[in-house]
Amino acid sequence: MTSSHTGILLVNLGTPESPAKKPVRAYLSEFLADRRVVDLPAPWRQLLVKGFILPFRPKVSSHAYQQIWTQAGSPLLIHSQQLAKGLAVSLGENYRVALAMRYGQPNIVSGLRDLRMCRKIIVSPLFPQYSSAATGSVLEKVFGELQTMNDIPNVSTLHSFHDHPAFINAWKTVITEHCPQKPQMWVFSFHGLPVRHLVKRGCPAACWSQTQCSAEAAHAIHCYRRQCYATAALLANSLGLCSDQYRVAFQSRLGRIPWITPYTDHLLADLAGQGIKNLAIACPSFVADCLETLEEIGIRARTQWRQLGGGEFTLIPSLNAHPVWVNGLSEILRQLS
Repeated sequence: MTSSHTGILLVNLGTPESPAKKPVRAYLSEFLADRRVVDLPAPWRQLLVKGFILPFRPKVSSHAYQQIWTQAGSPLLIHSQQLAKGLAVSLGENYRVALAMRYGQPNIVSGLRDLRMCRKIIVSPLFPQYSSAATGSVLEKVFGELQTMNDIPNVSTLHSFHDHPAFINAWKTVITEHCPQKPQMWVFSFHGLPVRHLVKRGCPAACWSQTQCSAEAAHAIHCYRRQCYATAALLANSLGLCSDQYRVAFQSRLGRIPWITPYTDHLLADLAGQGIKNLAIACPSFVADCLETLEEIGIRARTQWRQLGGGEFTLIPSLNAHPVWVNGLSEILRQLS
């Protein structure tokens, strides 16, 4: 590597080192200590995490991880590593690609160290839709580490890519490969956020109380929920779907506080009650299969659907290291070079 290289720092959320209870607890402890994830004052955050979550959650999460863990390790880490390798080949010899996790290993410090000799670094959080809890947390951590360096490199960031044609085309390709026949109903399930995250950024109640979000509203420029709906609409259009052929929902809520709606599990119950039997689900807020796609949707939601009397349940794999996504992400990053 020479100073003529452009460095690419890919950052995904993270994963425990193993599905055993102790490393899962360590991972959750680091994750939940992030002020952007649990956005409470530090004393309250520590009380909540140490007093109410960590004594109980690691056992539940450990069991969930055990159901998706492979002989090669964590699915999220494996897919992210494969993406990084494919991206390095696609981008060519003038680029250097490093992989990091916001929580766990490999970490952001080691990723920046690998790229320290590059003329420029492009930080690419692997979250299509912007949220403070994910993309914001990654960027805060990166810039916090950069300010400790004597020689701060030229840095660009990939803020979001929820509506980029290369991202939409990659999802269209994966969807059509795994579900060539249209089901009765499509569900695009995105990771949820607490409503208070929207309240803090000044979003009006209509932003989370209505089904759709207004793309024209001034507050909506970086609104996570609006970006999710925008992704779903673009995907539906690319697949030739009418508005009554798909639904948008939000998964992965935790605790009893309000999260943005509609909830995925509630939507499944509604669809079953409407007589829908043939269902397909894609999760376009995740670019790599992980606990949320494989266990929460692939196991728990599938079981729920069967218990509701539903029939066919097709979970579309994430983009992972599909060649179309590797080339698509290469295109997105080249535009920032």
